[in-house]
Amino acid sequence: MIAVVVVMATGMVSMTKGGEFNEKYGNRLMQARVYLQGLALAMLALAYFTS
Repeated sequence: MIAVVVVMATGMVSMTKGGEFNEKYGNRLMQARVYLQGLALAMLALAYFTS
């Protein structure tokens, strides 16, 4: 979950500043956020069902 927050914050900062970094990595950061959120949900579900 911490990784999701870090990626989301990095993406938001890069979008507000714009520039070359955002053009190059903006889409990748948002895709990484979605994948990490899915992983976090899967881990939470696994923890719930194993407890």
